[in-house]
Amino acid sequence: MIGLRWWIMIWYGIGALGLVGLIMAINWGRQTAWRNADEVLRGIGTIAVSGGMLLLLYQVEGGAGYSLLLGALIAFVLAFIVGREHEREAAHKTEEARKTDDG
Repeated sequence: MIGLRWWIMIWYGIGALGLVGLIMAINWGRQTAWRNADEVLRGIGTIAVSGGMLLLLYQVEGGAGYSLLLGALIAFVLAFIVGREHEREAAHKTEEARKTDDG
């Protein structure tokens, strides 16, 4: 594969960014009673996709790379669902506050 070393470095960098993001999301989650579960799931998904791609680039046999990619997909979908639920709750609270102020 052309540029294999570059792709490996890129995926290590993405994994490092995911790890930093996960650590920050956990720290933020502890402060906000875990209302940012979507951010934690995004960090997990980023680390999983990076690990899966690295395993594929290193040509590790056994399906571990594909399993990590599937896990990353599940984490990103869950993050989207959880994030949408938080948006709905925030919009509902805003609407209730608006009704209370008007009434």
